[in-house]
Amino acid sequence: MLNILTYPDEKLKQKSIDVTPTEMKDWKMQTFIDEMIETMKKSNGVGLAAPQVGQNARIIIATQNNGEILALINPKIVKKSLFKTKSEEGCLSVPGKICVVKRHKTVEVKAKDRLVREVKLKASGLFAIVLQHEIDHLDGILIIDKADKIYELKENYNTKYRDE
Repeated sequence: MLNILTYPDEKLKQKSIDVTPTEMKDWKMQTFIDEMIETMKKSNGVGLAAPQVGQNARIIIATQNNGEILALINPKIVKKSLFKTKSEEGCLSVPGKICVVKRHKTVEVKAKDRLVREVKLKASGLFAIVLQHEIDHLDGILIIDKADKIYELKENYNTKYRDE
C-alpha cells in the first residue's frame, strides 16, 4: 500500500506533468497503477490521484457508477454541462473533513487507458464528481479550495453522494 499525503503537504498543490506513451508502457508504471488501485480500495476511497501518493504524474484511479475501477492517464475534461450540483465530498488527503462542493452534473473526459488506448467517457452522478475531484488533484486543487462549506467528520457519519 502506498502512503497517502495529507493536507497541508505542499506536494498536493503542485501541477502534475503528462505521462509519455513510453512511460505508460513501462512495467514500473503498470505496477504503480496497481498499487494506486490497491491503496484506494484499502482506504475505502472511490478515487485516487497520483499526487496524493507523492507522484507528480497525470494519473487517476476512478470508480464508475457500476463499481468498475478505471485507471486514466493524462485525463482532460473536454465538455461540461451547464448545470451544476452540490455534493458532500470527502478526500483521502483531507482526513476528518466533509466539504460541500459545486460540480458540473455531467462531464466528458478524454484520456489514455493502461494500454495507451484513447478513451472518451461520458459521466454523470457520482462518477462525474469523482472524475472532477481527481482531475482537480492533478492541477493542485483540493476540495477545501472549492468548498462552499466544510464540516468536521463525525465518527459515525456516513458519506454519500447527494444531488442538491
